[in-house]
Amino acid sequence: MATGSKEQIVGVVLAGGLSRRMGGGDKGLAALGAATMIDSVIARIGPQVSRLVLNANGDPARFGRLGLPVVADTVEGFVGPLAGVLAGLRWAHDKAPTARHVLSVSSDAPFLPADLACRLAGAVREQPTAIAIARSGGELHPVIGLWPVALADDLEAALRSGLRKVLAWTDRHGTVPVDFAFSEAGGEPVDPFFNANTPGELDEARRLLALMRP
Repeated sequence: MATGSKEQIVGVVLAGGLSRRMGGGDKGLAALGAATMIDSVIARIGPQVSRLVLNANGDPARFGRLGLPVVADTVEGFVGPLAGVLAGLRWAHDKAPTARHVLSVSSDAPFLPADLACRLAGAVREQPTAIAIARSGGELHPVIGLWPVALADDLEAALRSGLRKVLAWTDRHGTVPVDFAFSEAGGEPVDPFFNANTPGELDEARRLLALMRP
């Protein structure tokens, strides 16, 4: 089995935040076209990984129709996206013994690249403890990355010691930026990592989606 192959990657969709800028609730369940943002994320990421799980807190039944395992943060107190990454790492260790990495994506990024997993994996093929982080337009997207399952204990210790900033932890192990080009819709550039954190950004995602339709 090739290092970084699909069979060695578990995907985790991060939906454990409080969505304050969206007014609360589960922003991934917001309507986007005929489906929801999280449906778009699943459709793009599912084919790239061996298994897919959802990181969310509270009653998992609200995500029941998705048919995915729902894993809650293992570090209490809504401490940020690294807690969701850790939850994915723990699940992969326990439930997917062939997994070597977890691919994390956010539930509000509906235009993710179809080659995200393979390109991130390729960037760290010779660096087993490094963390590949997506970058577009010169901007890093710290919650969209590839995380070694073997670093779960280190990450948990860092979170319990008070660390919260994603890059402060990834830099300890080697942050490897991986550049992705913008796509185009209706003659406009589209950031593949566009995420809808606010109602206005959700409206923009809907507008972009309409431009992408044939």
